[in-house]
Formats: sequence, C-alpha cells, structure tokens
Amino acid sequence: MKLRTRLNLTKILSSSNLAEKMHEDDLCKIGSYCHEGYEVDLGSREGWEDNLDEWMELAMQAQEEKTFPWPGAANIKYPLITTAAMQFSARAYAALLPGMNLVKGRVIGEDETGEKHETAIRVGKHMSYQLLEEMEDWEEQMDRLLFSLPIVGCMFKKSYFDAIKAHNVSEMIYPKELVVNYFAKSLEDAERISHSLYMSENDVYERQSAGLYLDVELEKNLDEVQEKVSEEITGVEKPRKQDCTLPYNVIEQHTWLDLDGDGYKEPYIVTFDYNSKNVLRIVARFTEKDIAYSEKGDLQSIKAMQYFTKFSFIPSPDGSFYDIGFGVLLGPINDTINTLINQLIDAGTLSNLQSGFISNGIRIKGGDKNFTPGEWKVANSSGDDLRKGLVPLPVREPSQVLFSLLGMMIQSGERLSSVTEIMTGDVPGQNTKATVAMAAIEQGIKVFSSIYKRIHRSLSKEYKKLFFLNSIYMDEEQYFTVLDVGQEVASQIKLTDYDPTSLNVIPASDPTIATEEQKLMKVQALGELAAARLINSQEYAKRYLDATEQPDPASLLEMPEQGPSPDEIKLEWEKEQFYAELDIRKQELDLEAMKIRAEAIKLIADAEAAEEGSQIEIYKQHLSVLDAEDDLARKEELHRQQMGQKEAAFAQQQRQKEQMAQQRMQQQAATGGVDGSGTEGSRRG
Repeated sequence: MKLRTRLNLTKILSSSNLAEKMHEDDLCKIGSYCHEGYEVDLGSREGWEDNLDEWMELAMQAQEEKTFPWPGAANIKYPLITTAAMQFSARAYAALLPGMNLVKGRVIGEDETGEKHETAIRVGKHMSYQLLEEMEDWEEQMDRLLFSLPIVGCMFKKSYFDAIKAHNVSEMIYPKELVVNYFAKSLEDAERISHSLYMSENDVYERQSAGLYLDVELEKNLDEVQEKVSEEITGVEKPRKQDCTLPYNVIEQHTWLDLDGDGYKEPYIVTFDYNSKNVLRIVARFTEKDIAYSEKGDLQSIKAMQYFTKFSFIPSPDGSFYDIGFGVLLGPINDTINTLINQLIDAGTLSNLQSGFISNGIRIKGGDKNFTPGEWKVANSSGDDLRKGLVPLPVREPSQVLFSLLGMMIQSGERLSSVTEIMTGDVPGQNTKATVAMAAIEQGIKVFSSIYKRIHRSLSKEYKKLFFLNSIYMDEEQYFTVLDVGQEVASQIKLTDYDPTSLNVIPASDPTIATEEQKLMKVQALGELAAARLINSQEYAKRYLDATEQPDPASLLEMPEQGPSPDEIKLEWEKEQFYAELDIRKQELDLEAMKIRAEAIKLIADAEAAEEGSQIEIYKQHLSVLDAEDDLARKEELHRQQMGQKEAAFAQQQRQKEQMAQQRMQQQAATGGVDGSGTEGSRRG
C-alpha cells in the first residue's frame, strides 16, 4: 500500500490525530486496508463464533419449541455448564480478589535504607484504591469476567487513560467484540487487533466536537433494523425504516502502517467506520522510548504499546489464539444429557397417556373418555368384545438402561469440571473424617489451581499497564483515602513513586490457593512453630485473623493493659497476710528474747554479786538465750519456705493454663474447624 503523504516520526509522536494531516486518497486506502484485514480475521474464526453461540445457549438454558418426535415434546436443559461456571466463579472471586488490598508492590534491586519498601507499600495501597474506588465498575466487571471466562474460554481487558473521566479505565471486553486472527500466537504477535466500538450518535458527536475524530459521515447497517418485503405480484418493496437509536459500528484497529515511507511499518491505532470505511482517527501506539536505534543511528525496531490483556481459561490444544472453556469440554456431554432426559420424559409421557386402535365392532362414541374415581361407563358391547377390540400401541416404560447412562454422563461431566458433591459444599457422609475431606478437596482443586495461576499472570499484566499509565498521566502529588486500622486514613502518593526501574506490581492474591480452606490450612501449619515460640506469635495471630477474615483485626491485636487475675490477687493477699503475721510473730519473739536476756542478765548479775552462782549456771543461762534466738530463726525460715512453696504452686498453675491454651490452638489448627463427624464445627479464634 503506497501512500502520497509521508510523515516523520517527530510529527507522528506529537499529533493527536494523524488523519488530519493526510491526503483524502490515503485515508481511503487506509480505510479499505483496515476493513479488508478485519474481514479476513473475522472469517478465520467463523466456525469458532458458531460454536460460541451454541455454548452460550447451553449455559443460559435457552428454551426452544420442539417438533420431534411430536410438537411440544420435552425440551429440558440440564444446567451442567451453568453449574460448573457458577462454582468456578464463586471460588475464583474470593481467591483472586482478597479484600481491600488487591495490588502489592515489589522492589527491584537493592534497598538498604528501606525507602523502596515504603514506596512499594504506598503504590500498592494507591493502586488498590484506584481499582476499588476510582474505577467504580472494575470489581463488577471482574465478577462478570470470572463467570463468563469458564464458558467461552477467554476474556479480555482494555486498559487506557480516559481523558473525559480523568482517570484510568480497565474495561472488560467479550471475545466476540475483539477480533483477532484465529491462528495468531498471542496479542503481542498479532498483526491486527480490532475492537468493535458500538457508539451512539451522541458519542460520535462528542468526539468529533472535541477534535478526536474527523468530521465525516458515518453509515448504519440498514439490514439490521429494516424489514424488506417483496410483493410477489406487484414487485413493490415496502419503504425502509431506519432506527435512529441503532449505534454505529466503529472499529478501533491496532495495526501496523508505514506512514513515514522508510519501508518499516510502525504501530498505530486506526479508528474507522465499518459500513462506510471512513477513517476517523489515526494515532501512534508507541513513544520515543519504544524506538530502538542501531549503533549507526539507523532505526532498528519499534516496540508497540499493548492496551489489551488476555485472560485464559485452558489453552487450546490446536494452538489457536482463542482458548477453550467448559463450552468445548462439557458441550457434547451436556447435549447428550439433555437428549437422555428428554427421551426418558417422552417415554414416560407415552406410557402414562396410552393410545392405540379401536375395532369398528365396538359401539361406543369416539373422542376422549374422562373417568372420575369410582365411575363406570356403559358400553354396548360385552367385556370380552372390549378386550378384543382395543389394541394399545406397544409402548415401553422408561428404560432403566437410559437412566443408568444418564447418571454416568452426569458423573463424567462433573468429574471433568471438578463439580462434585464435596466441591459444591456437600460432605459425602456424616462419618467422613476431616483429613479425608481435606484430601478430597485438595485433589478436586488441582485443575482450578492451574487456572488461577493463568488468571494471576493476566492480572499482573493488567496491573503493570495501569502502573505505566500512572507514571504518565498521574498528577505530581495526589491524596487518596484508605481504610487502615478500622478507620479511613488520608495518604499521599507522588508521581516519582511510579518509577518502573525501582518498582514492579503484582497481585496481592496467592495463585496457589484456590479455596478458603487452603488459605486457613496454610496459616495453621505455623501453629506448632508459634506454640514452640520459634516464630513471632504476634505475626502468626495477624495472619490467622486475616485467613479467617475477621473484621478489624488490628483492634484484636492491640492488647490492653490487663489487671491482676483473681488468683494473683489471692496470692498477693496471702503474701501480705503472711508478712503481717511474720512481723507480729517476730515482734513477739523479739520481746520474748528481750525478756529472756533481761532475766538471764539479772540472774548472772545476782550470782556474781552474791558469789553464790557457779560458772555452769551462768553458761546455762547463756545457752537458753541462744536457744530462744535459734528457735526464732527456725520459725522465720519455716514461714519463708511455706511462702515459697505457695508462690511456686501458683506459677505452676499459670504454666499449666498456658500449655492447655496452646494445646487447644494446636487442636484447632489440626482439625481446621471441622469436628470428627465431618460436619462444620464452630471456629474459635
């Protein structure tokens, strides 16, 4: 495709709409080129689109009027695909969107001062705030994505900065609206990515008034809204009626064009009207940083900016771009189940409403004969003639073989989709042990764990795109509100925090955890280490509260200053009583000793004065004084020993209480809140 207009890279990067600077003939060529490429890509996936419609009909249980084997025959739709999609969505939503913290910053390189770590925390909180608060419909669209993804096999998100809303947007796109060649390897390697934008007249007018689109005429596809009837006799056609509310089919195609005439195609976004092929806008999808030059200064390559993120369920075995879901895996089985159910119902209908032949020799009026209980009808024939004249059709009862085959097909479909009784919340038997139930769940979620990892990778790509958009369009400083410690706290984020050379972002969810039971068991595995005081018990308590989704865990971790326990008060009172009694006894002993000493001194003095006493008597008096003092010391030591025994007994009781509390925590960690009968027990924090 040769163009008359040639633009240099400087003008290309500085222009908001390159179509304004291009010749009209070049715009016609570009419009036809993009339209032709869109038709080629659309035709390559025609068979896939037909299958997609069938999958959606099965999932939505669309009812149709059947004419075989008779008009109004049974047409039951068994919800196998719908149940599988609902179960996957319910588990994935809780596992991949864990509360308020969706994004986690990851430090690149060394961080000796810890400044990068603090920046990563701020970026994670700010981007989580953007997803949940600023982008109001992001969580709702993720909910829809997780329900539609297992049915169709792949979904898409488009991340860009909306100048009208003045913030980032990451909108969900159904695979029918994003046309990529069926044999493309990936979004990055695709030659074209065409996004169908159905715009109203007001949408087009607003963009043309703002200078984003060229002021050209757009056409609507009249075949979609008009009724064209040809009269066989006169050949007159009814006038066409156009619906003014029909949106325009505007195609935004991410493609490659050579607008500078150097023989190398650059990545652009071409927006054109599908029906008229008129180009509305052309803008570059690369920046100056994306251009790589050789050592000689020549252009070597240009890296295209990617706006789209693909969410994959299960990769297609044939290597095609569009992945497979439950529509491919369960569609044939679901059709078989529907056929078997309808055959059983039709057989029951024929068996209950018998029909057959009546002989002409029986003289009774034709038509329906309604009988009430206990009623007998009069016939002008004998009983033997009636038995001979009525020949019922040979209709069999509903087949037990078909019923067994139905059960086998349902079981096969549930195994394929991992939608068994234990995975849907029903415990098989009241005597099932907790360990057996946990092992069954662990085996049942193997397939889902791999799918979660694929979605986790896609979320990482989406978050990185939003991180890049913040580094370009965010203000120098911005304040946002987050919920911290049970209350809203204003935080500040700076444009310099979004530095791709020092930080990266990843989802805060754990891709290896597919159920709440897994999350809780992973934390409870640390219970023994915490009980043995080998790890931080406070951090263990925090993770346990997060795993059990307790509201406001920070307030539970704040330990208030506790007063003395009743046992401690009693022990303290006994101590005071003991020391009071000890003081009184000591005073009594001191007084008694003083009296003994005084009497001994008096006796000694009298004996010496009278010269009547012997040295033996004086020595005995001294010994009595010493014995009294020794008795006092022994009594004091006895009291101290008794008090020490009481203190040791109290300390032993406290240690026993702590050990019992740790044993209860370990038992809860081992059972995971499930008692021995297999039923859900009460959870204790």
